[in-house]
Amino acid sequence: MLNSTLSYFILGAYVYVGTLRYFYFIITAMLYILIVITNTFLIVVICMNRSLHEPMYLFLCSLFVNELYGSTGLFPFLLVQILSDIHTVSAPFCFLQIFCLYSYGSVEFTNLAVMSYDRYLAICYPLQYNTRMTTNKAVILIMVIWLYSFVKFLITLSLNIHLTLCGNTINSLYCHNYLVAKLACSDVKVNNIYGLFGIVLTILVPLLPILFSYMKILKVCFSGSKQTRQKAVSTCTPHLTSLLNFSFGCCFEILQSRFDMTSVPSVFRIIFSLYFLIIQPLLNPVMYGLQMSKIRNTCKHVLCYMMFACRRDTM
Repeated sequence: MLNSTLSYFILGAYVYVGTLRYFYFIITAMLYILIVITNTFLIVVICMNRSLHEPMYLFLCSLFVNELYGSTGLFPFLLVQILSDIHTVSAPFCFLQIFCLYSYGSVEFTNLAVMSYDRYLAICYPLQYNTRMTTNKAVILIMVIWLYSFVKFLITLSLNIHLTLCGNTINSLYCHNYLVAKLACSDVKVNNIYGLFGIVLTILVPLLPILFSYMKILKVCFSGSKQTRQKAVSTCTPHLTSLLNFSFGCCFEILQSRFDMTSVPSVFRIIFSLYFLIIQPLLNPVMYGLQMSKIRNTCKHVLCYMMFACRRDTM
């Protein structure tokens, strides 16, 4: 069982910034508000417009919901910690945050994997796309994505909660599963085995459909017409950008947690640890909102309608 005396964790990665804390608080709050507004706006646009009730946009809606989920697991906590002089977190909340942030990462990567397969069907089988990827299939896939990620990390969490911990200092800005497990002084053999199994489930399983899909898409591009190549590029650019950005962010986070980074300036360590939790929720609404003409045009109509309604009410 978890040590009865261990009721909280200390977050050791915070540095004293004096009055600059208020500046960091304002910047962080503005980022969170921007993430909430942009992602919520696009979710509403997709839900309210019947022409966007297609598999591709349903997957995007799931992606935007996940950005809100992951951001809410981090930003309110981060805002409290920025203003606090004592950087501690209760053990139950710490494990809850671990579950939220890790399941967010799993949902993100798995959702992007399913979206790559969806793009493969749209580009390689355009005439059969509507029969191969129906709305009902898309809804089932979205449910599987979320259930798969939640169950996987519920098992991870249950294994970690029952560890006997001999310390309570985590060298991170937020609760981190790997760093909590490093505090254990009990047998962690089962945790390590499932940890390796979890890495396979989290990375390798989504990676296979991504590689398969893009190999097939590239094959079609090289053998197809110029129009086919242009369609593939315009369709896949937002997805590839999002996928590469999230992958790089995860690599940064792994480097930060697994290796000794004391020689790296604290500013860069903070960027490494927060990159995929901040940049990804900001990038996705911009990439998909600007690059996909159907969403872009719908957003323009909604904004114009809102501005017209506001002017009519003020008259």
